[in-house]
Amino acid sequence: MLLRRVKQVVMASTASDALPSSESPALKFKVIATQGRARSARMTLPHFTAHTPMFMPVGTQGSVKGLTSAQLADLDCHVILGNTYHLENRPGSDTVAALGGLHGFINWNRGMLTDSGGFQMVSLLHLAEITEAGVTFQSPLDGSAMLLTPEQSMAIQNRLGADIMMALDDVVPTTANDPARFEEATHRTTRWIDRCIAAHSRPTEQNLFAIVQGGLDPRLREISMQQLVARDLPGYAIGGLAGGESKDDFWRVVAQCTAGLPPGKPRYVMGIGYPLDIVVCSALGADMFDSVYPTRTARFGVALVPEGTLKLKNAANARDFRPLDPTCGCSVCARYSRAYLHNVVTRGIASAAILVTYHNIAYTQSLTRAMRAAIEEQRFPEWVRNYLRTMFPKGDVPGWVRDAMAVAGISLEGVVAPGSPQPPPAEAKGGEGAEEEQGMEQEEVAPAAESKGRQAQPAEA
Repeated sequence: MLLRRVKQVVMASTASDALPSSESPALKFKVIATQGRARSARMTLPHFTAHTPMFMPVGTQGSVKGLTSAQLADLDCHVILGNTYHLENRPGSDTVAALGGLHGFINWNRGMLTDSGGFQMVSLLHLAEITEAGVTFQSPLDGSAMLLTPEQSMAIQNRLGADIMMALDDVVPTTANDPARFEEATHRTTRWIDRCIAAHSRPTEQNLFAIVQGGLDPRLREISMQQLVARDLPGYAIGGLAGGESKDDFWRVVAQCTAGLPPGKPRYVMGIGYPLDIVVCSALGADMFDSVYPTRTARFGVALVPEGTLKLKNAANARDFRPLDPTCGCSVCARYSRAYLHNVVTRGIASAAILVTYHNIAYTQSLTRAMRAAIEEQRFPEWVRNYLRTMFPKGDVPGWVRDAMAVAGISLEGVVAPGSPQPPPAEAKGGEGAEEEQGMEQEEVAPAAESKGRQAQPAEA
């Protein structure tokens, strides 16, 4: 078995010489192994070489709640996020720049990504007015007006100094029923990317990623991709998901965009934090993911485990002496029982959120690390089948997952319960009705926002 795996890794490494890659002034991206549509890659940034697929924890205001930078490094997080809008409000990008940019400000020597502030068009819609010039926000702090233009977004992000900066895009809520507004936003996003490119003052030190928009319309998605790819940027994001769209719409957008974006450049699905979503998107060829879900759900006493989620407030955990996840190697699982964590969670002790947050981030990093290894060792389909068997032991794998796996070329034979007919394969194009949201979730979103209308819940552990 060991020799077979070594041989597979060698074959994948040798084949990687012919696999897609790209080189930009501040980013090198090289796919080192593929299996089906899934790929494992190395992305060399100014501060760190990140391995993909990867999950990036969100530190909205420069800090991942409950964890220190040293803990995030111990958990092997390769890139973390900051929010342009919130950091400009407090403490201000000038202050951050004076302390050496975000890396110096938070004492983090690995990768950083900052969003453009565009997500606040959705999360703070009641405080925002969108025009061709940009977005005018009413500050939730003091009520003052703040105009965020593409040029200002770039200037703020240049001062923050992250390895990856996101372009300001026009974001439409996924629940909007306004085709004309989606059309307008798609083309405005293209006009704004040109303004972002012109205003970007540090292209040899920071990477500007564009964001594909287009709502649920595959025609608009295709237009957006073609226009943005023509700008030949270091990387591309798929925006407009995790906003309440159906799971069927969700995976079809991802499938369409991963198939249409350049194979030699990183593909970032914004706002995706459910482990099942990460697995499905990785199988479809995506590389990067972010969400506040793992950290936010931890603060509500919910742990991520291979079976799905574990609600620590449930009385059944009061005398359960097992760790959260017997297969997890994190320090929380090594030192604390479910009974102990039930005790501190139900009593509202501050350490509870810290401990569960630490475990949840450890889980996301272990998940993506396992996927990379499976792709590189050419056993990814079997890994996916084992993952789904654990999450859906009764074989009741949701239809949308089965459809997505058919497009990804992964058979679920032996995973789906007998008598549960396999749905017909969806078109590989994957674009009939997909939806969007500027996926970078932030702290204004209600705790359950990501799950609304989205994930068929697996059985609780």
